Amino acid sequence: MAQTTEAPHPGTPGQAAPLLEVQDLTKSFGGLRAVDRCSFQVQRGTITGLIGPNGAGKTTVFNLITGFIAHDSGRVVLDGQDIGHLRPDQIFARGLCRTFQIPREHGTMSVLENLLLVPASQTGEHWWRAVWGGPRVRDEEMQHLQKAREVLEYLQLTHVQNEYAGNLSGGQKKLLEMGRTLMADPKLILLDEPAAGVNRTLLQSIVRNIRYLAQERGITFLLIEHDMNMVMSLCNPVVVMSEGRKLAEGEPELVRNNKAVLEAYLGGQYAATAG
Repeated sequence: MAQTTEAPHPGTPGQAAPLLEVQDLTKSFGGLRAVDRCSFQVQRGTITGLIGPNGAGKTTVFNLITGFIAHDSGRVVLDGQDIGHLRPDQIFARGLCRTFQIPREHGTMSVLENLLLVPASQTGEHWWRAVWGGPRVRDEEMQHLQKAREVLEYLQLTHVQNEYAGNLSGGQKKLLEMGRTLMADPKLILLDEPAAGVNRTLLQSIVRNIRYLAQERGITFLLIEHDMNMVMSLCNPVVVMSEGRKLAEGEPELVRNNKAVLEAYLGGQYAATAG
């Protein structure tokens, strides 16, 4: 296993307890071992990239971390607590949110309504509180509405707030997914290919938002991405998977020049600069 050991990038909390730990995670589907004793950590405040060829097991790892599928063995530890036995909604409630490669918006609801659905345990969800707790329900709804409008303004989606979410462009849907995670006040956001199907203008906006949220809001990111230019400029560290296992980990430049990584994934795209 090729693994870099260079010092953390300036600003990376290298010695702090990791926010997320994936420990010897394993998952098989029939005779296929999709994830094979995979281990890595995500430090607080970082934008960590998870890359690898198609079929490397990246999205399966996301599904295991977020509880969408159960692991066969290993552990997933969030903020010092094992979450491997929890349901997706329980994991979400602990501050771990995710987006999907193909956005899963509620297409027949407005953009604003998509955001207002997110906050958990809303008072108005219980009929008896809706009947007898009118002022409390109204105050809470106004707070959620104000927060949703702030998120839309930040993501520059205010002009489509009343549009059906299903009518948005691919890039706008990716921004809406990010907005839905922000409504949950997350500790950690898992992004599954945020650049896929997005034009360059909106991609720049997504990258800018990720940087701001990490640096100014202290949100930690773990992202899967095939756009190597985006990964190399945005992520530090970068974790490389191949055949279900972690192949390498380290600073972008070191990973890019790692011979095992070049052979397994990057190939000719960066081979000319590999020295």
